[in-house]
Amino acid sequence: MRKLLTSVTSLVWIDIPETGRKGICGMWHYFLSYMKKKGVFYLLVAPYLLLFILFTVVPVVMAIGYSFSYYNVLEPARFIGPDNYIRLFTQDDVFLTAIRNTLIFAVITGPVSYLLCFGLAWLISDIPPKLRAFLTMVFYTPSIAGGVYVIWTFIFSGDSYGLLNSWLMRLNILDAPIVWLKNASYTMPAVIIVTLWMSVGTSFLSFIAGFQGVDRTLYEAGEVEGIRNRWQELWYITLPMMRPQLLFGAVMQITAAFSVGDVCTALVGFPSVDYSTHTIMNHLTDYGTLRFELGYASAIATILFVMMVLTNSLVKKMLMKVGE
Repeated sequence: MRKLLTSVTSLVWIDIPETGRKGICGMWHYFLSYMKKKGVFYLLVAPYLLLFILFTVVPVVMAIGYSFSYYNVLEPARFIGPDNYIRLFTQDDVFLTAIRNTLIFAVITGPVSYLLCFGLAWLISDIPPKLRAFLTMVFYTPSIAGGVYVIWTFIFSGDSYGLLNSWLMRLNILDAPIVWLKNASYTMPAVIIVTLWMSVGTSFLSFIAGFQGVDRTLYEAGEVEGIRNRWQELWYITLPMMRPQLLFGAVMQITAAFSVGDVCTALVGFPSVDYSTHTIMNHLTDYGTLRFELGYASAIATILFVMMVLTNSLVKKMLMKVGE
């Protein structure tokens, strides 16, 4: 198949050993014979592939196209070139603030939540199955809890009845209550804490599955080869065998870190005080669903997409060196 793709992309005439033919006819014959052998696999993956193209690839391509246009839903899209991007970086100060806040969230919550998911999965991977299932439910529940924001709003309530203020005042740390979610100095730490508390989700489950899928005989072989402690087992055996789960977890955590927005809106409102927790997703929501400047919103989404892709590529290269 690789030979076929190389032939099509380079448009050169080659000899195909399987058929003995040359040129386009040989490639077509090779393609038909390949599909006859492997066609059933492509047929099985076709439903997912179709949905992925329709609901992921097509929207991304359309957003990139609309990012070079002025489009407000009521009028047909009008091509304006790179004007949206120029406006973003030269005229939109709030967007620059959103980039800064998003990077802060990503740099802190991304690695910390990733390590938290992996560490918890590692700690409970060797305990009895029933207890492991119970702890998995305990750690995973906050990520799917519907009323989680109500709980944290009560904890960070700005009056003396708020849980955090009440504790601090009883300990004589505070003389008067602090309005945590309306003070620009405290909103960012508060949102980061809540985000981390909710971050033990899908990545955590994939890590647990990865630990359970490691062949135990490899550890016995490792002892023969000189591995003497769990840290060496982790680095030389477990992590290399879990590369698919590690990469999947990294993608999920990076996506969650860069797309943070709902937590900010639920806790501190929209817009936040002095745009202290205003992220790229909040900016995208503002122009996409409130102002209906969809061309401008598409430019914001494209920049966010590029940031995610670049970060994922960097993390993938780092994970490929695990165990070396």
